[in-house]
Amino acid sequence: MHPIELLISKADTAINQEDFDTLIDIYSDDAILVVKLGMNAVGKEQIKKAFEAIAAHFEHSLVVKQAGMAILETGDTALVLAKTVVSAKNLPATERKATYVFKRVNENRWVCAIDNSYGHSLLEENA
Repeated sequence: MHPIELLISKADTAINQEDFDTLIDIYSDDAILVVKLGMNAVGKEQIKKAFEAIAAHFEHSLVVKQAGMAILETGDTALVLAKTVVSAKNLPATERKATYVFKRVNENRWVCAIDNSYGHSLLEENA
């Protein structure tokens, strides 16, 4: 399994368990999280606050699972294309076509620089 797949799995578990300290360690210091169209969280502090707000919005019942991914890696950069299924008490299971950009910070460590787990539908809403 690719190290980035393991990180994404770790992130999903952290989101599901609302372990946001573990979650933000997966991000670079200057990471961007797409919250929704026109709203981004930048940096670990804002990303943590965004995930806390997301958890509250979904009444602390958010469940995130992966349903397949492709990793395109070149040098110290990787693009991840993923099918992510999210569900909650107030959200039926919904598949999102997530995109992530990871960067390698050393031989054994990757961090997420851009998290668009919101998915490609972001573009469709602006059309």
